[in-house]
Amino acid sequence: MPLRIDPGSAPAPSTVVLRDAAILDVESGEVSAPRTIVARGGDIVEISRSTRSVPGAAEFSLAGATVLPGLIDAHAHVTQASGDFAEILSWSPGYHAARTARELHRMLLRGFTTVRDMGGADTGLRRAVEERLITGPHLKVGGPIFAPTGGHALTRVIDGEVDVRRALRAELRDGADHIKLTLSGGVISKMRIDSLGFSEAEILAAVDEAHLAHRYVGAHVYSAESVARALRLGVRTIEHGNFLDDECVALFLEEDAFYVPTLATFWAIVEGHTGQHLDAAKRAAVAEVFERGLESLALADRAGVKIGYGTDLHGEGLAFQLKEFAIRGRVQDPLAVIRSATVVGADIIGETGRIGVVREGARADLIAVAGDPVEDLSVLSSGDALRFVLTGGDPIPRG
Repeated sequence: MPLRIDPGSAPAPSTVVLRDAAILDVESGEVSAPRTIVARGGDIVEISRSTRSVPGAAEFSLAGATVLPGLIDAHAHVTQASGDFAEILSWSPGYHAARTARELHRMLLRGFTTVRDMGGADTGLRRAVEERLITGPHLKVGGPIFAPTGGHALTRVIDGEVDVRRALRAELRDGADHIKLTLSGGVISKMRIDSLGFSEAEILAAVDEAHLAHRYVGAHVYSAESVARALRLGVRTIEHGNFLDDECVALFLEEDAFYVPTLATFWAIVEGHTGQHLDAAKRAAVAEVFERGLESLALADRAGVKIGYGTDLHGEGLAFQLKEFAIRGRVQDPLAVIRSATVVGADIIGETGRIGVVREGARADLIAVAGDPVEDLSVLSSGDALRFVLTGGDPIPRG
């Protein structure tokens, strides 16, 4: 019989005890002997061999499953529940919020307990999750995507150093966790993919404002030229980056920056899973971007670049959020992919040791799967083996 755990629909208990938990250490790849995990007040307070009862606690048996940290998607768009951007712009605020809430819940059911939104989600949505008004992953938000005139879709246009500083100051004042700039064209952009966005002065102004607020800038970039330019100017996370070269890799290491490929989104476009209708020529171009992205991922992985897990999916494609595991498994060791979605993701969002690990003092975000994902990544990529989700100490009903 497969392991099935139903937390039920009752209010979340203040204390949760997980029995017989074989814990995957995502740094070493080793799986522990069965342990007892006690979560209280949203944190893991004990990991031991104890079999004693805990008064008032809700208990769950995880016998036969592997426990690992809750997953982190470091490049998601939780507010883009349609692949048709014109449709999204036509939605009323109330309807848009309802669609977003549904997608957030679905992400949690896939095992993603933390999501870094890279364009669309605001601090109000983050607050709604924190206050349990809606059920979803912990959110890191940056507000709108910022682009120069003529650059990309669903963006806020800002031109000139003064406008850049003014716009970023407002977002950072209101609590943005990061800032995203479009520094090149893209596969769904009117700007050519090899074009450069923003002047150096504008980028430096944005990086300066983020540093003043103790935050950082992430950049939408594709070409090697745009990646190298962004890294030299102080951008901390490179999003997409499908056309890396040796110079880019050297700059990642020199600048201690992060690489967040988003291969699932190109796979979904090529396979027709986004709701977008592309002609044969456009589909072939996206397929080329996908293949070059795999090559860039392999190059960065061999060099020891810090690589986060991102998906960048939209519309119908959001259902394939776990597909990135299978795609990356073509060129990476399974444990490296798992680290991308756990410890590296935690480093990206500034919560090292707090999330992305299963240890005492960490937030009680974890999942349990039937099987060992280090031996077989399909344990994660298919989603079928997921048996239990705990977020902030709250067990999440599945099904």
